[in-house]
Amino acid sequence: MKRFLSSFLFLLLLTSASAREFLVYFGSYTGAKSKGVYVSHFDAQTGRLSEPELAAETRNPSFLAVHPNQHFLYSVGEVNDFDGKRTGAVSAFALDQKTGKLTLLNQKPSGGSGPCHLALDSKGRCLMVANYGSGSIASMPVQNDGSLGEAVSTIQHTGSSANPQRQTGPHAHQIIVDRGDRHALVCDLGLDKVLLYRLEARRAQLVPNEPPFASVAPGAGPRHLALSPTGKFAYVINEMGSTITAFAYDPRRGAMTELQTISTLPENSSGNSSCAEIEVHPSGKFVYGSNRGHDSLAVFAVDGKSGKLTLVEHRPTQGKTPRHFAIDPTGRWLLAENQGSDTVVVFEIDVKTGRLRATGQTVAVGSPVCAVFVPTQKP
Repeated sequence: MKRFLSSFLFLLLLTSASAREFLVYFGSYTGAKSKGVYVSHFDAQTGRLSEPELAAETRNPSFLAVHPNQHFLYSVGEVNDFDGKRTGAVSAFALDQKTGKLTLLNQKPSGGSGPCHLALDSKGRCLMVANYGSGSIASMPVQNDGSLGEAVSTIQHTGSSANPQRQTGPHAHQIIVDRGDRHALVCDLGLDKVLLYRLEARRAQLVPNEPPFASVAPGAGPRHLALSPTGKFAYVINEMGSTITAFAYDPRRGAMTELQTISTLPENSSGNSSCAEIEVHPSGKFVYGSNRGHDSLAVFAVDGKSGKLTLVEHRPTQGKTPRHFAIDPTGRWLLAENQGSDTVVVFEIDVKTGRLRATGQTVAVGSPVCAVFVPTQKP
């Protein structure tokens, strides 16, 4: 009965949201074909994606996050030098939901070099950033006007792992917040750990948790993590191992217990360089992961009771190096960002099976590496 009600409520949400229109902001690596953050209009009823336009000129905005009130957007500046210091940057923008325009509010140091990911708590009080280059994380308050305050917490990871080329030191690759804003979870590729912190969002502070971390296999290289809608399961995509590790998650303690590790590749496949993004479908029934080199999306069905995964299919992304992809809020569409071919490709999701169908739509964005959705407002 509970499973029926859950599916029924999801279908109601899908029906009510399917007629909505969204702005889609794309983060990028800047260069000959990109100058910063781009924006498109997306029709969630038809799956139509408009040609992107430059929304804000800024250096290497490789990952984006939207404030819960939808009025502000934040980006990392994935660089190693900002304001004369060896650090990256974090930028705050005011977001116009009618035009899609972004207006810079301020910038702050990221608390380390090479920032590659950022996130906010559910009320938008605290912004957290992961610095890949230095292997550190930082947290800072969000002011009432959307601008950023000075960092409250800056934490340097230490240690190493099995791979002598890529794991001689820490590399914080992602930071997210659990459903109750109790804990921050950090994937550190260099340590083969998901580090856990208690979040004191009102003070924008991170405090080490007990237990302090969960481990994956040596040399696996945890890159990104996605939580199930219930918050009971966590799925870690391992960049170097081309695997996904499923965990049971205890939000009260911030504890993770390994359930399963499964390959993201077909049997006997070759040519995959690394994994990248992972996302759980809004229904909680499917998990998606991207393969760079194999240039595909791996689709898995989720067992609602155990949280374990079963392979559904592998779907080519019709481009090179799918560093990121994003599922729209209705759960009907997936946008695959092919960094290596400067394209974003639209796929339709079968909400019953999780399978993907290419719609034939492709737009050009220089080195696209992130996408976030924001509901539009009529002028």
